Amino acid sequence: MNRSAPRFRAVPHRIHYLLVGTVFPQNGALATQRWIKGEAVKISYAPRRAAFYPYDGGTGWEVPPREVRQAYLRAVRERGFAGIEIGLGQGVGTSEAEIRALRADLEAAGVSCAAVRGGGGFAHPGSAAQNRQRVADAIRMAAWIGANLVNMTVLTPPTDPHGIGMQGTGERVSQGASRTATEADFAITARYVQEAAALAADLGVEIAIEMHQRSIADNSWSCLHLLELIDRPNVGINPDLGNLYWTYDEPEESIEACIVALAPHAKYWHCKSLHRSHIPEHNRAYFRRVPLPEGEIDYRFAITAMARAGYTGFLAIEGIPLGDQLYNDARSLAYCQQILNELDGARQ
Repeated sequence: MNRSAPRFRAVPHRIHYLLVGTVFPQNGALATQRWIKGEAVKISYAPRRAAFYPYDGGTGWEVPPREVRQAYLRAVRERGFAGIEIGLGQGVGTSEAEIRALRADLEAAGVSCAAVRGGGGFAHPGSAAQNRQRVADAIRMAAWIGANLVNMTVLTPPTDPHGIGMQGTGERVSQGASRTATEADFAITARYVQEAAALAADLGVEIAIEMHQRSIADNSWSCLHLLELIDRPNVGINPDLGNLYWTYDEPEESIEACIVALAPHAKYWHCKSLHRSHIPEHNRAYFRRVPLPEGEIDYRFAITAMARAGYTGFLAIEGIPLGDQLYNDARSLAYCQQILNELDGARQ
């Protein structure tokens, strides 16, 4: 990975600079940033495998325990990630004292919390109350940990736990999807997101609703319809293209059309890629997670679309769940760096 010294070019306004290098020291840490329309786009890490010797990784979603945490966070920082996504209650408690202690660990390693992941899904009465509480807890956690951003979903529990579409990926049916949602599902969801947005605004926190399988926000039209109903300035979208790609056996929308439609509304962005094996006679597709440059999602197009829309939030590399995740996820980071470098060069 290129760790050459960054180059800066002054522009006429004395307080603005255009960053052209790859990584640079910031508060003692290596951070990856690119300037788009005068603000920095930061590449962060959304790990999906947490094994780090001697810790076996648990489910893959937790923050590693204190015994290995500093070494793990240093490894994340040294690969150039500007921040890390943390899940509510995953590897750390939910009290203010516990979360502030985690914040101190992150700051000691030079890695910020890019976003808090947690909560969501209000259309089903069996889970709405619990999910409302989880979203509120995630919002408070974001304020305490200094992320000021919550990434949430609006998932719906499967109506038939043993039926087609229960798994949520690669089938001809996706239970809980926008295809089968009613306007009441959207209205109820919007009302409770508005409630969460009010708490978030009081604490200086923004909310990104993740485009996600088995959810009423699973493509561009449904995300935009939900945002229109919510109508709050601190609520936007996480246009996770991998989730669009694997919801059904055949994607219901092109990656290119989706990202162009959602880029102006993005507040956070998960980036993962996939290999798709389609078996049409079974109405089924199977997917394998791969580093971004090896997958079937055109992130050169997607990153350019986000840049043209003026996106300045975190570009979060959603990590692979198997193998040497730090090696493979650093490859994804380097690929995004290369594209951003080219966009920077074109602007000059």
